[in-house]
Amino acid sequence: MPSQAGSGGRISAGILLWRNRDGVTEVLLGHPGGPFFAKKDAGAWGVLKGEVEPGEDLLAVARREFAEETGFPLPEGPAMELGEIRQRGGKRVVAWAVEGELDPALATSNTFELEWPPRSGRIQAFPEIDRVAWFDDAAARIAINPAQVPFLDRLPRPRAGA
Repeated sequence: MPSQAGSGGRISAGILLWRNRDGVTEVLLGHPGGPFFAKKDAGAWGVLKGEVEPGEDLLAVARREFAEETGFPLPEGPAMELGEIRQRGGKRVVAWAVEGELDPALATSNTFELEWPPRSGRIQAFPEIDRVAWFDDAAARIAINPAQVPFLDRLPRPRAGA
């Protein structure tokens, strides 16, 4: 996986925070904020990520975006590469898995501005991520953007009896 963004189209870098709860692996996913996702749930959640500018270090961007979208720094610990996927529309996403804890009730995201309703002349601020939540594997596969399912497949899993 490249460590820096090149000029090959739009690319985002993100973090898939995971934890092991009583032998069950859970992942923290974010739900996009704003009016376009307000009524979407299944298939709308995803890794906490953001766009990379040419020349930026991908893991540094992933760490920054995690902090911006949760209000917390990324927990300390090794970042395991999960590779790259391509979403519908062509955007490339690279991600890393980091083991850690985060209380979703305390998470707060940065915001973006959008004219809403369209052609109203009214600018409103919306959170980039309106909520985060922990999901076990089965629930995550329903919630996550279908193109990001390979990130779930590449996560480390506890071994039986471990």
